[in-house]
Amino acid sequence: MKITFKLFASLGEKLPPAAQNHAVELEVPKATTPEKIIDQFAIAHDRAHLVLVNGVFIEPEKRNQMVLKEGDTLAIWPPVAGG
Repeated sequence: MKITFKLFASLGEKLPPAAQNHAVELEVPKATTPEKIIDQFAIAHDRAHLVLVNGVFIEPEKRNQMVLKEGDTLAIWPPVAGG
């Protein structure tokens, strides 16, 4: 099944070269969770600060339980700081 995967800020360097606008389309097996994608792209769990599926925040303890569906968009931001 296909999903859209987006990484922002410093995490963007983990996307493949074919990525455009911070996003890439991925072919993933059924029963894939956000945590499986995070692990696949070698993103440290403490760097996956804000994880959204179709714009809805997924709490850290649910990232290995929620199953992605065809057409979903998984977006991840690292922690940010500013002043």
